[in-house]
Amino acid sequence: MDLSEKLQFTYQKLLEFYGRQNWWPGEGIEIAIGAVLTQQTSWNNVEIALNNLRKANCLSIKCLQSIELSKLEELIRPSGYYRLKAIRLRNLINLLAEKTKPTREELLSVKGIGFETADSILNYLFEKPFFVVDAYTFRIFKRLGIYNKEKFDYNELQKLVSQNIPEDVELYKELHALLVKHAKETCSKKSPKCDKCPLNDICEKLVVY
Repeated sequence: MDLSEKLQFTYQKLLEFYGRQNWWPGEGIEIAIGAVLTQQTSWNNVEIALNNLRKANCLSIKCLQSIELSKLEELIRPSGYYRLKAIRLRNLINLLAEKTKPTREELLSVKGIGFETADSILNYLFEKPFFVVDAYTFRIFKRLGIYNKEKFDYNELQKLVSQNIPEDVELYKELHALLVKHAKETCSKKSPKCDKCPLNDICEKLVVY
């Protein structure tokens, strides 16, 4: 089984096991907001913060640009690191107010917006085929023997996927969501449930992260 076949097998097995995940929750500007708020926190906390913004009628570029920073901080407090995220969110919103379809480079030029956040926005909001890579991807691919480097290189791992799986927005969305689901429920960091794993047939179990 070559690398392309292994990646396709991984996708199909996870899809059969977990079903469609249908990420990303929300639509439009809410996706961009969520991409910032989800940094270093769980989606449950993000949902609380998004609900606060919704109740305050502040899920729009106009409101997010004009609202006092202290008020924005209070609304997004449940997501953690709220002061830092308020600044990052304001910076991102200012860019989106100027650029209706920003490039990856333009998103990355915003302070506090890294590869994962930028690609989440491009993939889930703007329907661009940028596969989102994270620590879960690294863990699973390393255990499967798909990626054998000791250190996590975002762009290298993303390139590995794009060169071996067709550049398809919906496929990339679903694969990313399934890998997150698998990492949280089965292929956990310290105590993976290998006996219940749908990928046992191809897992090389090179290392337990």
